[in-house]
Amino acid sequence: MNATFRRAAPLLATLTLAALPPAGHAADAAHAIATAPGMPPVVDPNNLYSETSGPEHVSPALKDDLVRVYVPNLRGNSVSVIDPAKMKVVETLKVGQAPQHVVVGYDLRTLWAANNAERSNNGSLTPIDPRTGRTGAAIPVDDPYNMYFTPDGKSAIVVAEARHRLDFRDPKTMAMQYSIDAPKCGGINHADFSIDGRTAFFTCEFDGSIARIDLVERKVTGYLVLPMPATRLKDKFVAAGGPTTEVCTSRKGMPQDIRFSPDGRKLYVADMEADGVHVVDAAAFKEVAFITTGVAAHGLYPSRDGTRLYVANRGSHRIHGPRHGPGSVTVLAFATDKIVANWQVPGGGSPDMGNVTADGKYLWLSGRYDDVVYRFDTANGAVQQVAVGQEPHGLTVWPQPGRYSLGHTGNLR
Repeated sequence: MNATFRRAAPLLATLTLAALPPAGHAADAAHAIATAPGMPPVVDPNNLYSETSGPEHVSPALKDDLVRVYVPNLRGNSVSVIDPAKMKVVETLKVGQAPQHVVVGYDLRTLWAANNAERSNNGSLTPIDPRTGRTGAAIPVDDPYNMYFTPDGKSAIVVAEARHRLDFRDPKTMAMQYSIDAPKCGGINHADFSIDGRTAFFTCEFDGSIARIDLVERKVTGYLVLPMPATRLKDKFVAAGGPTTEVCTSRKGMPQDIRFSPDGRKLYVADMEADGVHVVDAAAFKEVAFITTGVAAHGLYPSRDGTRLYVANRGSHRIHGPRHGPGSVTVLAFATDKIVANWQVPGGGSPDMGNVTADGKYLWLSGRYDDVVYRFDTANGAVQQVAVGQEPHGLTVWPQPGRYSLGHTGNLR
């Protein structure tokens, strides 16, 4: 047991009891999940987000951490640090070349700027101490577009996008342990993990598919090609009364973020080319529905109470789109898969990636094409903006509730 878990143990014990369903049924259900060896136990088998549901679940080990938003600027080779109380950048950290995401470490004690140094061999990971906001010495790592962690905490999973490969490394030193090749997963990038910790699902951005990875057997066990809709949304503002859709000429999708439903049965996959979210039956590994959300669906973030899914629609089908496009946020209800709200960016924008605050009151997202970040009020969708560096991407909100991190901008459990 690591230091974070030891210090959090009394609180977690109380929360575990509070989270479980009525006696008898709860114990049987919890024991029915055969988790991967070494991973923390499942607290609520019906809700994999039970331990991230609010500020009461923030680990005591994080009590001295700075309340900040860390924004990697892809073209600025920097991380803008925002004090949300002041709503302004209070520091700019120099990191490596082309930082894509600020990733939360498994034990919650290190944030990592993933500098994948596009089209070069100068990739690195820059550690950031969340207590001080200071950077440490960068560690050379090949092609770290993104990074996740195995549910047992024994490995960091560096997503080597250009190599079609997952590199499993020591989570502290980043020394190589082993790799899993995914040759049919062009643009491998975002992931989520089954509730039992045995399976990971990675999106394949340039092949329009998902790769299923057996983490225990260390191999790819299948690919799922995501079908394209017949029509999609126009990626520009349309005059009142004008047609908002067009024939979808793209032959394959561009899947981005991927997240599980609270019960662990369905996967939601944001697709930039399809302008919506594919709903996939995880056990059957097949698509069961498609929900049109907005132009260039990209980032996915569960609400703190686990009832809603926020979908960031980036506003352009192009990887490098124009400023002030028709970006938006769509709010889905997990229970019904229905859209319950749509939040526009006044004057246009490009909501991309980020996360929700510990109390669930705000959703922070980078404005990829507009060199800003957005703070959406989750009660009503009201938006505030903060100017940052060039081409902000996968920002991290800190601190966040949860026992451990599976990586990315804060996929905590």
